[in-house]
Amino acid sequence: MALVPLKPVLDAARRGGYAQGAFNVNAVCQAKAVIEVHEMLRSAAILQGADLANAFMGGRADFANGTVEDKIVGARNIGDAVKKYGENSPVPVVLHLDHGRDMESVKAAIAGGYTSVMIDGSSLPLEENMELTREVVKYAHPRGVSVEGELGVLAGVEDHVFAASSTYTNPLTAVEFVRNTKVDALAISYGTMHGPSKGKDVKLRREIPIAIRECLAHEGLDCALVSHGSSTVPAYIVREINALGGNIQNAYGISLDELKAAIPAGINKINVDTDIRLAVTRNMRELFAKRPELQESPSIGGVYQLLKEHPENPDPRVFLPAVYDTVMYGVVEDDDRAALVEVIEAGVKEAVATLIVEFGSYGHAPDTELVTLEEMAERYEKAGI
Repeated sequence: MALVPLKPVLDAARRGGYAQGAFNVNAVCQAKAVIEVHEMLRSAAILQGADLANAFMGGRADFANGTVEDKIVGARNIGDAVKKYGENSPVPVVLHLDHGRDMESVKAAIAGGYTSVMIDGSSLPLEENMELTREVVKYAHPRGVSVEGELGVLAGVEDHVFAASSTYTNPLTAVEFVRNTKVDALAISYGTMHGPSKGKDVKLRREIPIAIRECLAHEGLDCALVSHGSSTVPAYIVREINALGGNIQNAYGISLDELKAAIPAGINKINVDTDIRLAVTRNMRELFAKRPELQESPSIGGVYQLLKEHPENPDPRVFLPAVYDTVMYGVVEDDDRAALVEVIEAGVKEAVATLIVEFGSYGHAPDTELVTLEEMAERYEKAGI
């Protein structure tokens, strides 16, 4: 069937007592790999394209400066890839906009085929955040598209999102936010952080999602809770990158034990980006180390040169502009390019498969009601949201 909105996937997770991982992709082959590994483990799939990922997929190597036009092109490229590999998938597939900056970004994503969008107004005063989020809901719900908002501030850096310190989400303010905006999901701040450097031995404040869930239930409000900044940053992958010429320092993630304990506390969706970046970067470094002749390849040698120039960076978007036709359109023009794509896909699957199992969504694909965007739009209309 066609791709599904986010709400029925998270409704199933709430009923089943597990969490859905939500995984960021920045290339056609990454989208393919995420869908395939979810099929293997019989889990619904949530693929995320961040606002700046759309700029990158639109051909903008300096994606932080991407224009609306870049994002429109990129959203269509991501949307086309996910449709290609997901429309006939045996598991439900969601394409979700991560950290949408404004209404223009939201509109670009929906036009490109996204079935769910996040609008991040967390840096705004409460009233302005609610106003912006409500406007997105008014635009998205009539199209059957689910909406995630954010309340509270996470420390750390992810694309254009930066904060020096965290502001925890107030449960009573969360009730006000959900009531006024009608969002389907709410990203909260309870101790996670963006980026690869979250600090050692982070302890999540599980009392915050517990209190928010209780307050929402008391008021009869229906909203899933989302954990951003939740990458585990596997230490073994960091060690392997550094052994292969990288220089990733002070990289610590959220422990799996902490994340898993947050699920019964009320977390339904767990966002992961950095783990995939690390696994893909490690695999690319390993490929060029094992096959040094590829370092001079006319097809992919440019990737190796960028890896050499940026040993401290774990983000594949820094290295992949050298093969932009493969990134944007999935073009695999020769054996060297095929070898690169193979290791990228393997890295994605390694990172994602582990978390599907740990978060408990494996085997639960049949639990999600298969709802089209048109059917979801009718439900929103009947419910007045």
